[in-house]
Amino acid sequence: MTDSAHGLRLVPHGLTPAEIAETVALYAGNPAYWRAAGEYDPEAIPADRVAADLREEAAFDGGEVLLARDGAGRAVGVLCLLRRHPVDGHPWIGLLLVDGSRHRQGLGRAIVRLVEDRFRDHPAGGLRLAVLENNPSALAFWGALGWREIDRRPDLRLGRAAIVLHKPLR
Repeated sequence: MTDSAHGLRLVPHGLTPAEIAETVALYAGNPAYWRAAGEYDPEAIPADRVAADLREEAAFDGGEVLLARDGAGRAVGVLCLLRRHPVDGHPWIGLLLVDGSRHRQGLGRAIVRLVEDRFRDHPAGGLRLAVLENNPSALAFWGALGWREIDRRPDLRLGRAAIVLHKPLR
């Protein structure tokens, strides 16, 4: 599936050394996110740890790691998806990061549209994700795309305060 306005396509992350290096560059371009999330030191993001974290995401039942590539084949985003949450049955976006040098160019919106199209026929009828409470810019981004708060609870991975958002797709 391709976004015609930006020439974006979502491709499976092969977890190759070259793709890990691209992902590390994407991570490094988003220091404010990593300061809020507390998972990585934005000044020193270790490739081996990124690789291990992505392998864990991909190995989870129904987990997918994707790269968003532009028309020239450059990685402009990374995305972790869960096709079916084991508790609520909904597909979830676990992570979406866009190349920090290309923020505010519509790439995030285009990537989200591709994901929404991908899950439009999912039996759950909608998508979910969690935004950290200390990340108001992410909350504003998702809210502008029509996502609405349905819950507040600690995230499952690190127990951080999070806002669960939902978007109906039908």
